[in-house]
Amino acid sequence: MSDLAMEPLPLKDIHLPENIGWWPPAVGWWLLPILLILLILAGRYVYRRLTRKTAIKRAQFLLTQLRRQPSDPRQTLTDLSALLRRTAISTDTRSAVADLRGQAWLEYLDGRFADAPFSQGVGRCLADAHYRPAIPEHTDLEALFALCERWLKQRSKQS
Repeated sequence: MSDLAMEPLPLKDIHLPENIGWWPPAVGWWLLPILLILLILAGRYVYRRLTRKTAIKRAQFLLTQLRRQPSDPRQTLTDLSALLRRTAISTDTRSAVADLRGQAWLEYLDGRFADAPFSQGVGRCLADAHYRPAIPEHTDLEALFALCERWLKQRSKQS
């Protein structure tokens, strides 16, 4: 027994692990850019949705005020046209709306309406009536207000 105690054990020196390389990165580093991109896209979507809803609600409020406010019919047409244009620019891309005039503007307003109420109906006066010295006698402002409300409701459904 004493011979076993005296023999040196075959021990090896302490081995240090290899240095960790920078490539390939850990799974968390792969997920981080993907998560950031998803957060940016989600934030952009929420921001656009909120500003779109706010613009439509504000336009509905202004339309109600304009309807209650007695004014010159020509001025009312001008205000309605400006309100629809501002709302369209706020809810759609500016480049798609800002340069539309005349028939192209009416066709844009018709959008998803099957009956084309702007280009072939009561909304036709929004193309140029506010530029004329006097509005046409057959202009029905009450029907025009109803059409504008319908357009705003249709826009709110799209968002």
